[in-house]
Amino acid sequence: MSDSKWDRRFLDAAKLFASWSKDRSTQVGAVIVGPKKEIRAIGFNGFPRGVNDDDDSRHERPIKYEFTEHAERNAVYNACYTGTSLDGCTIYVTHLPCSDCARAVIQAGIKRVVVEGGNSLRDDWAESNRVASVMFAEANIELCVITG
Repeated sequence: MSDSKWDRRFLDAAKLFASWSKDRSTQVGAVIVGPKKEIRAIGFNGFPRGVNDDDDSRHERPIKYEFTEHAERNAVYNACYTGTSLDGCTIYVTHLPCSDCARAVIQAGIKRVVVEGGNSLRDDWAESNRVASVMFAEANIELCVITG
């Protein structure tokens, strides 16, 4: 099976994990895959383990940003939690990573980022997405945008 078919499968998996998010405006999912196409970690945007995500006031902007962890970092943290290496892996994400998540991806040793084209976040994330793309290029992280 070609890499493009695997890319589509893992992007579909990231969409499934995004559906687990309790975020009321945007659900984001991520799956990190090893070189032999084995799933090493998953993540979705949400509150940290044990933090009450049923409190309605915590879902309002801007305070929700203080409580919510992004899918990419959650996937990296989940790998850390289980002692799983991410060196040389690919991360599949439903949305282009922000600069904070890009730093986590780079530092974890992930070598490839795959996102689906057309999934853009609000305009106020544009600069952070731009910086993420610059960092990926400078760190020799392959950024693939899959369309269709």
